[in-house]
Amino acid sequence: MRRVLKWTAIALGAIMVAFVGSVYALSSAAFNKKYDVPTGHDIVVPSDSASIARGEHLVKSAATCAECHGADAGGTVMEGGPIGTLVAPNLTTGKGSAVAAFTPADWERAIRHGVRRDGTSLIVMPAEVFAHLSDEDVGAIIAYLRQAPPVDREFPESGFTFLGRALVGFGKMPILVAGKTPGVEHVSTVVPDTTVTYGRYLADIGGCRGCHGLELSGGSVAGPPGAPPASNLTPAGIGHWSRDDFARAVREGRRPDGSQLSEFMPWKVLGGMSDDEIAALWAYLQAVPPKEFGGK
Repeated sequence: MRRVLKWTAIALGAIMVAFVGSVYALSSAAFNKKYDVPTGHDIVVPSDSASIARGEHLVKSAATCAECHGADAGGTVMEGGPIGTLVAPNLTTGKGSAVAAFTPADWERAIRHGVRRDGTSLIVMPAEVFAHLSDEDVGAIIAYLRQAPPVDREFPESGFTFLGRALVGFGKMPILVAGKTPGVEHVSTVVPDTTVTYGRYLADIGGCRGCHGLELSGGSVAGPPGAPPASNLTPAGIGHWSRDDFARAVREGRRPDGSQLSEFMPWKVLGGMSDDEIAALWAYLQAVPPKEFGGK
């Protein structure tokens, strides 16, 4: 009997070692995979004050970069609970900068494709959202971050627990963002105005579809445990709101009945949008097809 128990324990131990080895091998392969990025698309980085101001506005509000990297662009650490620790790096030129040596091509590779200089994938960075940024706006973002006040803030790399590595290794946690943006056409410029067209652009670069779904009809959110379902932004969901109601929700995080929106909704960042931007976004949301909550 003892011999059977002994060999059973040895077998189970071997299986466990093999499983752990598989998790680390698979996750390491995923983290170290190299991605090819299209070349030959040149980004012009402007130096005029209007472009820099546009870049600052995109970083701090419309493109929601500040939601992860902080209002000062100096980076933040986001606790990932049981999966590990996620780091949004320092985008300024201060001590600990992750981008001090970046060329415009490096910036575009990271912003639009989610790929590091060494060809590996960035983590969580929503490149599928920022792929929609115009060439001009990518250039404006770079121009602003290059001259933004330097922040001295150093971080370790993102780290994952065994559970986090297992989820990545077995493809159950799609936080490696490279390869998610094939086929997105890069436009050279967009004209800021109050039209439906510009409203769609703002919805695209602001990440609205990342939480509210491709059809903006809401539903469950791919986020931390306890994240509330995203609201239905189509006319079937908020069609009874007024534009002032919508502006209040964006700027103050309050619904028409006065109730508070969850802070998972980045209204504190989006609240910096201009009146014209809110008008354009509202016009677009009123023009999308009505969908039932969570509808496809």
